Amino acid sequence: MISVQDAFSILKNNLPESKEVEYSLVQARKHVLSQNLYSPINMPPFRQSAMDGFALCLHDSLEYEIIGEIKAGDTHQVNLLSGQAVKIFTGAAVPDSAQAVIQIEKVSVKGKMLQLQEHPKLGLNIRPIGEQNTKGDLVLEKGSVLNAASIGFLAGLGFTSVKVYQKPTIGILITGNELVKPGTDLEYGKVYESNGIMLESALKDAFFDTVNLYEVKDDFNNTKAKLLQALSENDVILVSGGISVGDYDFVAQALQKIEVETLFYKVNQKPGKPLFAGKLKDKIVFALPGNPAACLTCFYVYVLPTLTILSGIAANYNETTQKMLTHNFSVNNSRCQFLKASIEGDTVTILTHQNSSMLNTFSVANGLVVLSEGTYEMEKDSKVDIYHF
Repeated sequence: MISVQDAFSILKNNLPESKEVEYSLVQARKHVLSQNLYSPINMPPFRQSAMDGFALCLHDSLEYEIIGEIKAGDTHQVNLLSGQAVKIFTGAAVPDSAQAVIQIEKVSVKGKMLQLQEHPKLGLNIRPIGEQNTKGDLVLEKGSVLNAASIGFLAGLGFTSVKVYQKPTIGILITGNELVKPGTDLEYGKVYESNGIMLESALKDAFFDTVNLYEVKDDFNNTKAKLLQALSENDVILVSGGISVGDYDFVAQALQKIEVETLFYKVNQKPGKPLFAGKLKDKIVFALPGNPAACLTCFYVYVLPTLTILSGIAANYNETTQKMLTHNFSVNNSRCQFLKASIEGDTVTILTHQNSSMLNTFSVANGLVVLSEGTYEMEKDSKVDIYHF
């Protein structure tokens, strides 16, 4: 059995390199850029009106002659003489001969004559060429996570596709003859299966959308076959249950048979002691405890950071923050503890019902308090390390 920190180190030293792929902008959402991006154009590419109003060729009088209009998207050029104006709309190209755009609310119009209330300042309401960025500027750095705003920004610069780090595909294997699907009759001795949909939901919450589920019978040959299938179809495998040493736990035997290298098995922690991590070439395998709360704890502490790193984000396994306890808490444990908690601002409350089989507390928690092994007292306002979900 190894320590939590040793488990982190072993994982970090055995992860394959992130894969690069070119995606359309829509496909690239929530992916990490694998290249620096430079602007192919000035933005805006022309002098642009920031308001609905009138573009003016300035002179000494407050009266101007209106000679036409320019809508957004118009491509014709207008040449204004001194004292002339053209009606213009937001986003339209401002003529080179105009020095200001006056808002429509600040003028009065009589026929083709425009009356101003005051002389406008030079450059008023005109967005200059390259105000946002100029051609050749670095606009997004390698390592940036693409969100809706950055995708819109890139589309506005004319990009149609970008190179990003490919997110891993994930296979979830659900073991256990005692499991039945929710919605069916619950026979004596059976329980509803929840780990599969729980893990899939947690993955999709983190924007890992390519998830495949496999049902496994408590049988060696079926377990081996399903593992081989999942390994051929996915980059990371999550096995729920079956990793212990019971008569009907076949996962460990099957992993050994198909030559998955053991990185570690059993971690000095509570919950989630029987955690397994292994690899086969560039594939990573996690065998998670079957108890739901233990399964989800191991997901947040080990699996999610692994997937994040494989997706190109420079993350660490031990990214915690510190919060102050709202209460006293007694620790008496020979293992490192991950305790479901409620975080509010700079404070944290350790919740009740910490049993590894119980999800009711997990459903209202938004973090895990990490406490080292030993026998000691934690006083109110003590600082503790927190994993955020």
